[in-house]
Amino acid sequence: MPGRRVPATLSLQAYDRVRNKILVGEYALGEPLSRRRVAEELGMSLIPVSEALQRLESEGLVESKPRAGTRVKIPTVEDIRGHYIVREALETQSARLFVTLATREQKAELRNTAALVDRLSLAVARVDEAHKAAAGFEFERAHLHLHTRIAECGNCAALVDAIERSRVLIYNWLFNVTADLEALPATWHRDLVKALTSGDPLEADAAMRRHVTFRQALVIERFTALQHAGHFAKFQRGPRRRPSPAGRIKTH
Repeated sequence: MPGRRVPATLSLQAYDRVRNKILVGEYALGEPLSRRRVAEELGMSLIPVSEALQRLESEGLVESKPRAGTRVKIPTVEDIRGHYIVREALETQSARLFVTLATREQKAELRNTAALVDRLSLAVARVDEAHKAAAGFEFERAHLHLHTRIAECGNCAALVDAIERSRVLIYNWLFNVTADLEALPATWHRDLVKALTSGDPLEADAAMRRHVTFRQALVIERFTALQHAGHFAKFQRGPRRRPSPAGRIKTH
């Protein structure tokens, strides 16, 4: 019946699946997102897909323009630089709070998580191309969890909320995937946690600042090169039709 809302779980499922497709690069930056096509691919009706795309637009991952439809948003250099600045401010504060407030058990947990993230990072570098997207997804999900836990262990709900609302960790994921960056140093996250568990807030602050800004210049350079090469140009002309799911050869 008109106006009937679908169960929240369907909208959330659509949101999660579309967001994940964006984050792993299956929906490329600038790619048109026809509600009907996305609904067909997800096996859902238009209503949950429309609600999912509206939420993603409010979070800045997609955008809608008159006569151009909805597409995955292409961040500008100013967008990228701004997200790095915000992330640096939020996460260095998280680091200082973690040093003074985290329990012994939480510090041990973080060491284990950092070791896992480093192993997954190494796995991404070693896996073949056919499995790289899946390996990258596992790494980025664990990486997001690590940084979220640092904030949570600081016992400041407002800071955790600010990090979640800013979406800085999600954008970090998106930038890394799109820029196709090389592997991180082998002990990159364990070194960070070592500084966070040192007991020195200034050391923790400095380590987090290095960690967050490590590849900022390279990401901006890669995005700029892609734009100059016209990588996104084919997505500037509005929506295009794509083959139906049945007519495409899927790679895994």
